[in-house]
Amino acid sequence: MSYFVTGGTGFIGRFLIDNLLDREGTVYVLVRKGSAKKLDALRVRWGEREKRVVAIAGDLAKPNLGVSSSDLSKLKGKVKHLFHLAAVYDLSADAESQEKANIDGTRNAVEFAAAIEAGCFHHVSSIAAAGLYDGVFREDMFEDAEALENPYFRTKHESEGIVRKESKTPFRIYRPGIVVGHSKTGEIDKIDGPYYFFKLIQKMRNALPPWVPTVGIEGGRINIVPVDFVVDAMDHIAHKKGLDGECFHLTDPDPLRVGEILNLFAKAAHAPQMTMRLNAKMFSFIPSFVVDAAMSLAPVRRIQKQVLSDLGIPKDMFTFINYPTRFDNREAAKQLKGSGIELPRLEDYAWRLWDYWERHLDPDLFIDRSLAGKVKDKVIVVTGGTSGIGEATAYKMAEAGARVVVVARDPEKAIPVMAAIKASGGDATFISCDLSSLEDCDKLVATVLKKFGRCDFLVNNAGRSIRRGIASSYDRFHDFERTMQLNYFGSLRLIMGFLPSMVAQSSGHIINISSIGVLTRAPRFSAYVSSKAALDAFADCAASEFIDNNVHFTTINMPLVRTPMIAPTKLYNHVPTLSPEQAADLVVEAIVYRPVRIATRLGIFGEILHAVAPKATQIILNTAFRMFPDSGAAQGKKKDGEQKDVELTPEQIAFAQITQGIHW
Repeated sequence: MSYFVTGGTGFIGRFLIDNLLDREGTVYVLVRKGSAKKLDALRVRWGEREKRVVAIAGDLAKPNLGVSSSDLSKLKGKVKHLFHLAAVYDLSADAESQEKANIDGTRNAVEFAAAIEAGCFHHVSSIAAAGLYDGVFREDMFEDAEALENPYFRTKHESEGIVRKESKTPFRIYRPGIVVGHSKTGEIDKIDGPYYFFKLIQKMRNALPPWVPTVGIEGGRINIVPVDFVVDAMDHIAHKKGLDGECFHLTDPDPLRVGEILNLFAKAAHAPQMTMRLNAKMFSFIPSFVVDAAMSLAPVRRIQKQVLSDLGIPKDMFTFINYPTRFDNREAAKQLKGSGIELPRLEDYAWRLWDYWERHLDPDLFIDRSLAGKVKDKVIVVTGGTSGIGEATAYKMAEAGARVVVVARDPEKAIPVMAAIKASGGDATFISCDLSSLEDCDKLVATVLKKFGRCDFLVNNAGRSIRRGIASSYDRFHDFERTMQLNYFGSLRLIMGFLPSMVAQSSGHIINISSIGVLTRAPRFSAYVSSKAALDAFADCAASEFIDNNVHFTTINMPLVRTPMIAPTKLYNHVPTLSPEQAADLVVEAIVYRPVRIATRLGIFGEILHAVAPKATQIILNTAFRMFPDSGAAQGKKKDGEQKDVELTPEQIAFAQITQGIHW
């Protein structure tokens, strides 16, 4: 007995061939020139049996599948079962490619089956052939399909119609549900169906603890089946006698709702569950013209496009949110009875699907995460580049092949930094600049643009920090002026200087090193936090103005870092801090991923506390304020005493450990 398979190198096809090779006979596989290597790669999985897999050169888009006359003669009368799987199974594909593959390809396959006098034509259709039929769609129904406007629904319906009306060969039709990965291995070859929502689930997991309840959508019932069930059922039914001309639904008789499915995958991902699920139909009272009018607004369209693009979700996927069709599968169930082939429960294998996706198909796996991929030969200006975070950042950028502009006041401090960069083969230029001087800032911008012609990344790192309570600052207004001048106006002057060139080149990224204090509002840092908060607010406003110019802003709310800036405060010798290298890694993350903000979970939690329980938060912060007193210098005492180390009480150590990263 011989078989012929179209789409044999595809996802369902390769598993079907696995099954067919368990039987006797040769398996002929239609292969385009471009897919020959795919078939060769699959031969490894078949071991010694691969000798029974014979490639037949052809093309789905050509008459008789583009098979040569010699191969037609060779196959004539020898193929007992022809399985037609080749098609476009993709909601996001354009209409033209779907018509070419699904409609024209099926017609050519039907003609080919007649030409080689195949015993039976097995057509793998889809539940999409029913369109958006409102109710129960039986296996003997076809013309009753409704709402076929979507190209995928329409072409799957028409291709099945071609088999029913034009096939001279006895045929059987199989309509599988939404096919997902193998229930025992999780294997799948592309993102489709429920997989489109995996990135959203992953982002929720990364942003929130798993115990946080979230709001989701209940939605309609989605029919999901694993590929191993589909091929096992199809293989079994195909070899039973007396079933020609019939259609079989390879579906779940009791499908889950959208919300239930997403929660199963959220559980598998250790992400928050959608505890409160809203039925999307509850919004049906809103007139369609109101919804259409809102969605036609330019800002709404842009937001929708950006969100869906970030998550990798095709717009047409939302067609299934209120999916109205249920599928009766009694004929398929009747033929599978006693075979041992049963549909596994999604809750028993959802974790395998998630695990396989995250290990093999997560789009982030294919992003160039290397810093070099982002910054090689790019011009990066790093302020405060001769010590601490700036120095560590300069080293990482130079190592990745960037053209680094190291900015600082003291040329003497720059000598070892520049020597280290050049010794490692890096490209760096030092420019002396007092960033508290607006005139110096303007000169820096002019020098960079004259020498390099552009600035691709600006890392605003240089800053001044003052740890002093307000009561100790009544006569030190200059502390606030100096801090604002450097931290805010200096950074702002550079941003305003480089923005025109970034807009002109249609690319640019400004990274501001802010502080966790902006989120937690830690006491004793009113001057420092205010200056950083001003810069954060400016970046938020500017980002909205320049996003369509491909100029982006990232704010890093940096936790406490062990740098020369905190050295005078001796109590920091006893509290957890980041190293400059760890802080520089956050700058790398900002460049590679280009997020709007990078912050620790504790920082985000602090901001939430300020929003939902401001009084309670003030009490906590006041406790810390009284627990960690001003330094001797802040109190106006002689600096000699300030040089001595301080011993923290057990209470202070415990509090500092719990609030790691916050400046106290």
